[in-house]
Amino acid sequence: MTHRRQGWLWVALPLALGLGLRLWFIAHLARIDGDTLLYGDIAKNWLEHGVYGFTQASVTPRPTLIRLPGYPLFLAACFRVFGIEHYTAVMGVQTAVDLFTCVVVSALAGRLFGRRAAIAALWLAALCPFTANYVAAPLTETLSLMCIAVAFYGLERWRSSALGVNRWLWVIALALAYALLLRPEQGLLAAAVLAAMGWLGWSAGRGARSAWPVALAALCMALPLAPWTVRNWRTFHVVQPLAPRSATDPGELVPQGFQRWFRSWSIEFASTEDVYWNYDGAEIDIGDVPSRAFDSEEQYERTNELLNDYNQTQDATAAIDARFEKIAEQRIEDDPVRYYLALPVARLLDMTLRPRTEMMPVPLDWWHWEHPAKSLFAAGYAGLNLAYLVLGCVGFWLWRRRGWDGRPALAWAMVGFVILRCAVLLTLDNSEPRYTLEFFPVIFVCSAVVFSRSSGGRRSSSCRS
Repeated sequence: MTHRRQGWLWVALPLALGLGLRLWFIAHLARIDGDTLLYGDIAKNWLEHGVYGFTQASVTPRPTLIRLPGYPLFLAACFRVFGIEHYTAVMGVQTAVDLFTCVVVSALAGRLFGRRAAIAALWLAALCPFTANYVAAPLTETLSLMCIAVAFYGLERWRSSALGVNRWLWVIALALAYALLLRPEQGLLAAAVLAAMGWLGWSAGRGARSAWPVALAALCMALPLAPWTVRNWRTFHVVQPLAPRSATDPGELVPQGFQRWFRSWSIEFASTEDVYWNYDGAEIDIGDVPSRAFDSEEQYERTNELLNDYNQTQDATAAIDARFEKIAEQRIEDDPVRYYLALPVARLLDMTLRPRTEMMPVPLDWWHWEHPAKSLFAAGYAGLNLAYLVLGCVGFWLWRRRGWDGRPALAWAMVGFVILRCAVLLTLDNSEPRYTLEFFPVIFVCSAVVFSRSSGGRRSSSCRS
């Protein structure tokens, strides 16, 4: 009995501490702005007017397709239960969702590597401030992390359940479908998981029969997009099964010139917030543009003049965009390696390694040490982030040395998801740390290997979490 109570303590304690951590973030660092208000406006108009769109003064809401319906659907359900725009209640629900994700990650680690690994994964996930912080921001991240964890857990349970059409196939399909409804790039998760399912069936000697469960899961994943696609065709007369990369509605100007110019020098998140997000609606200060954005004094003068002209109206016109395009073309021609290789890699590294303090009152340019206490905190936060990454990499290496404990398809599905996501992030204009937050369910599971016994993976088949 004592041993059983100790076991429950090792489960209850990290969950209780994790709950306290998330409630602290909600009480002190809740953030309701930007995309949160955008999603909330869509959900509110969907409930009150039956229109999936944005509020307009004294007229019917304007339909939109720039965001997929997964998160507005979640907000609409919360608004229906707790009241319109009751975002604190939304954060409470997200807290429950995130703690559930911690349990799923722990269960997966337990099946793979044993009880000690399950406990370690639970502690690492429950006390991770980077994922916990996002429950205090009504955004897609918390739900996306849940879908990732459930998809990989479902894949492991499906592998051990005769690889047929069973309840775990439906769990996988549901996780992949909702992940895709939340964010369009979560198709990468589907690609990794469905490929692993196909490989498992083929390597088990099922031949062509292995394609049937995979095709069924893929169909179930894609079906929820059908009404969305039909709605977009009827409303906008375009075939748009996902959200557009440009985040613009049909007929709106896509500022490709500005985007190419920004991509020709941007690295850190500070530039994303000070410059990228300000375009088309707010002033852009030449002082917020780093010196690497100018290859010559003449180019600086041209850029300064252009920004001054833009700031007169703060309106992204076609003429302004064309001028940005000309500067971008010159910079790309001067150094194509910088544009196509060096800067994309630098942005990916910034998204992965910078202090994850974007939700906190910490200066974006923390490295200037103008506020020593905050800069020191940011440096420590960066160190903690690096520690999680290193621990995950060490665990992955140990898992590889152990021959994947008989689960190579699952291992490569997880690493494949990370690689595919990195490849897509290399194509982005803007650096945002939250785009690499989706690595953490994989990091938690891989890190647990470090805390397992050397033979834990071989015994884990008896650990049915």
